[in-house]
Amino acid sequence: MPSPRYDYLVTGAGAAGLSLVYHLNRAGLTDRRILLLDRAPKTGDDRTWCFWEAGVGAFEPIVFRSWERIAFYGEGFSGTWAIAPYRYKMIRSVDFYRFMSAWLDDQPNIERELAEVAHVESDGDEAVVRTRDGRVYRGAWAFNSILFDPPARQPDYHFLLQHFLGWVIRTPQRSFDPQVATLMDFRVAQFDDARFVYVLPLDEHSALVEYTVFSPALLPREEYGRHLASYIAEQLHIATFDVQHEEFGVIPMTDAPFPAGQGGRVINIGTAGGCTKPSTGYTFLRIQRRSQRIAQALKATGHPGAYDSPGRSRYALFDSVLLNVLESGRAQGRRVFTDLFSRNPPQRVLRFLDEDTTPAEDLRIMSSVDIPAFVEATADEGRRRLVRAWGRRGRLKPGS
Repeated sequence: MPSPRYDYLVTGAGAAGLSLVYHLNRAGLTDRRILLLDRAPKTGDDRTWCFWEAGVGAFEPIVFRSWERIAFYGEGFSGTWAIAPYRYKMIRSVDFYRFMSAWLDDQPNIERELAEVAHVESDGDEAVVRTRDGRVYRGAWAFNSILFDPPARQPDYHFLLQHFLGWVIRTPQRSFDPQVATLMDFRVAQFDDARFVYVLPLDEHSALVEYTVFSPALLPREEYGRHLASYIAEQLHIATFDVQHEEFGVIPMTDAPFPAGQGGRVINIGTAGGCTKPSTGYTFLRIQRRSQRIAQALKATGHPGAYDSPGRSRYALFDSVLLNVLESGRAQGRRVFTDLFSRNPPQRVLRFLDEDTTPAEDLRIMSSVDIPAFVEATADEGRRRLVRAWGRRGRLKPGS
C-alpha cells in the first residue's frame, strides 16, 4: 500500500509545530495538504510563555495577562518604567492548546495523527517521516520540531542551562500591583551564578513568582522551592499564601549550532531549529517570526528559502560574548543586567534582546556594560571562531 502523500509534514505539535501550521494557513496556503504528527494530544497547563511585543500579535485573543510597566531590581539599582510601545505578555499553554485545537477543527486541509515519530529524513525530492509503529508518511517538505539529538558539549562552545521553578500563589491580603511585572529581581544570593526572580501579578491577590538560575547544572529539586519561599517571605513580605500551580522547566542556553534539518527536504523548527535565544532562553516570539517567514516564503516561491532575516550574525556574536562573560565569570550576571537597565532606556534593552536594534544602538548598549570584561570575551570568541573555522577547513579533502 503506498504511503500517504502530503504537501507539508509537521512533526511535533508543541508551540513550534502548532504555530507553523497556523501561520501556513494564515498566509493563504489552505489548498496545501498538511499532516501534524505528535505522540499524544497537547492539553495540559505545563508551561507559560512570556514575551514583550508591540501592538497586536497573532495570538492576542489568548493573552492571559499583559503589563505596560516593568520593574527591575539589581545591584544597587532599581527602577520601574512604562515600556510603550511594548507590552509584556503572558500566554498559558492550556489556553494555547485549547485555542489551536478548536482552530484545527475548522481547517479541512490539516490532518492530525497520534504517533511517536522515530525518524525524519530527505529522500530525493521529498521528505519521509517514519513512526515507531511502522507507519510511513511522505511529503514535499517536512518541518521537524523534535529535538532528537541535542548538541553535544564541545570545548569551543558555551553550554549553560536556564532552569526555574515557578509558583502561582494566592494571598489572603492584597499583595501585588497588577499593573507592574517584575522582569528581574536579583535581590537573592547569587552563588557565583546568575540568579533572579520574576513576579507576574495576575491580580491584587495572586501572581506567578518564578526562581530562575543560569548555570551549567541543575540544583537539587528541593533547593528551588526553598529559595522561592525565602524570596516570598523576605522580599515580598508575604507570610501566608497558597500555591495554586507549579511549573518547572529547563531551557538550553548554548551557542552550539543546531542542525538546520536532515537533508534538503527537512527543516528543523522551534528549539530543534535553534529558535531559543542562547543568551536569554526566550523562544515563543522567535518561533512566531520564523513561522511567518517560512510561510511567506512558501507562499511566494514554493520553497522555505532563506527564512532567517539577513544581518542576524552580529546578534549570534553578541549572544556568544554574553555567554562567555557569564560562563567564565568575567563579570557577574547581576552586574551585567544592572548596567544594561540602569544605563539604557528599557525599550532599548528590549529591542536589543529582541535583535531589533540599529548599529548605533548596539554601540550604546555595548558601552554601558563592563567594557574590559566584554572586550576580553569578544577576543576569546574571535579565537574560538578561528579555531572552528580552521577545524572545518582541516576536515575538507585536499583540492575540495
